[in-house]
Amino acid sequence: MRLIITAALLLAAPAHAETLAGPYAAEIVRVIDGDTVEARIRVWLGLDQTIHIRIRDIDAPEMKGDCPDAAQASRDALARLLGSGPITITNIKHDKYGGRVDGALALADGRDVGTEMLRLGHAVPWPRPKGVSSCP
Repeated sequence: MRLIITAALLLAAPAHAETLAGPYAAEIVRVIDGDTVEARIRVWLGLDQTIHIRIRDIDAPEMKGDCPDAAQASRDALARLLGSGPITITNIKHDKYGGRVDGALALADGRDVGTEMLRLGHAVPWPRPKGVSSCP
């Protein structure tokens, strides 16, 4: 009976509905593509979590997609933008694909990373308007 109640509670309150407001300080481990990074986040004293983070509200070309040159340029632009400095992550939610989270990233000077990628022309808004490709 206890197992049935526990299962019902888990199904009634899906984990993907949870949002962590942050901010959480993080260090970039690597840039995966123009809208996804791997970062190390300190979640507790002496406890770090390394996780893939998709930058909220933008879409960049996929590395194995239809426009590999644009995808490489987007990844390189994000790597330059992030540099070696710390970032802050806020508004963190589970990503629809699993295995990563969505979050808003900010540079040490407070600039929003997603906004900067849009300004630089290496990403488009997400969700994409009909007929808009992530390829420039």
